[in-house]
Formats: sequence, structure tokens, C-alpha cells
Amino acid sequence: MRRHLLAAWTVLWAAAPSAAQTAPPGTPAAPPAISTEFARVEYAPADIAYGARIYDAQCTTCHGSNGDGVGGVDLRSGRFRNAASDQDLVRIVTNGITGTGMLGFKFDGAEVSGIVAYLRNMNTFDRGSVKPGDAARGRPIVEGKGGCLRCHRISGAGSRVAPDLTDVGSARSAGSIQRSLTDPVSQMMPINRPVHVVTRDGKVINGRRLNEDTYTVQLIDEQERLVSLAKTEIREFTILSTSPMPSFSNTLTADELADVVAYLLTLKGR
Repeated sequence: MRRHLLAAWTVLWAAAPSAAQTAPPGTPAAPPAISTEFARVEYAPADIAYGARIYDAQCTTCHGSNGDGVGGVDLRSGRFRNAASDQDLVRIVTNGITGTGMLGFKFDGAEVSGIVAYLRNMNTFDRGSVKPGDAARGRPIVEGKGGCLRCHRISGAGSRVAPDLTDVGSARSAGSIQRSLTDPVSQMMPINRPVHVVTRDGKVINGRRLNEDTYTVQLIDEQERLVSLAKTEIREFTILSTSPMPSFSNTLTADELADVVAYLLTLKGR
């Protein structure tokens, strides 16, 4: 790693203009300018679009639609006097700024992710390029065409085989939800990975882990039965790397996917 960093520094130094060529004799050599291009963060379009809707609903009263409603503050510029990082932006959005009119907001994780993504892309985001999803249209897709309740559960309805989605709108960002629909493997949490178990007496159990400690593991099997096993009873325990959930990239249109994401974002568990 150190060799790579030294090599990168050498390239940047060589690419920078020589101080001797640009400064008068006797002027101390300035350090080479180091590009911050590599530090740019990619924000999911779904997060940016979700953040734009939250901004419109919560922030325009003071900051205005163009982000310049407060004197001396221009959110579209992408430069923030009190925030150098996304973590700083999260702190300001949730805690406010003491001694100013900027108050903190009780946003959940998905909402904060959206706001930060939008603020970082406010000056380039083209609202016309993104068709917002409609939660009212998304619900019947989740409950019908999408077949989500065959595995998932929402507010007491549906199956327990897959993770409960009742609070997915506060637990997952818009971008994460969209990726779960199009590339389920990429978003599987370790505890939710499907498992294949063979006990010492030859019984085969396929299901999902609910909990695990040093001595035991608790599962829910494909028939929604709770199973608790001592690890001494297990002959084979395999955590699978593929998701039983299909990708909806080819079965739902782009508009339908946007509607499903919009609906799932409304599920806050309350």
C-alpha cells in the first residue's frame, strides 16, 4: 500500500507545474496541487430524487426552491461553511446550528441519506430527467404483481420466510431499496442470508437465520416454522451466497419499479 501511495504521489508531483517555471527566483516552491477528483462520492439517483421531494416538503420554506433563500447561503453551490463532509451535513440536518434559524429535523436514516444526496447534487440534478414514483400505485404492485407478500411481511400481512418490510422505509435508503429490487444479492445483510443445515441425524433444513450465538442458532424454515438448534446437533451448516429473491429488472417496468420504491419508502413501522 505504501509503495502505491508513493507512486501516486510521484505521478502527481511530476504532473504539477514546476515552481521554478512560474515563480520569481528566490520564491519558495509551492507544494503540488493534488486533485480531489478521486474523492467524489457516487450518489444513487433514487436517493437524489427522494431527497429532492423531502427538500421540497421541508426545506423550501426557508431556503427556497433554488437553495438561496437564506442570506449568505447558497446550497446549489455545493460549498457549505459548516460542513466539509457528508457526516457534517448529517449532523447539521439532524441537530441544526446553534444560534441560527437552522433547526434540527427528526429524519430517519433513509430521509437523511436522501437529503444529503440531493444537497450534494442540487446544482446538477435535472428534475425533468426523473419521473417520481407513486406510492399509491406501488402498493398494489407489491401486494399483487410483484408477489412480495409470498415471502415478506408488511404490517402483519404476508409471509415470514423473508425479512419483514414493515419498517424498510426507515431502515434502508431509496438507493438501497432500488438495488434490492434489481440486484438482490448486492443488498443481502449477513443475518438474512439463506442457510442450508443438515443435522447429525440427517434432517435437512433450509431457511433464514434469525439469531446466532456461540452455542445455538435460530432459524425460520421454508414453512415459516421456528427452529432452534444447538450447534452440537449440526453436521453441516452452509450460508448461501445467492438470494432466493428474483431480480425485478425484467418483470417490472422502470415506472413500476419507481412506484414500488416510493411505496416501500412510506413503510416506517409506525
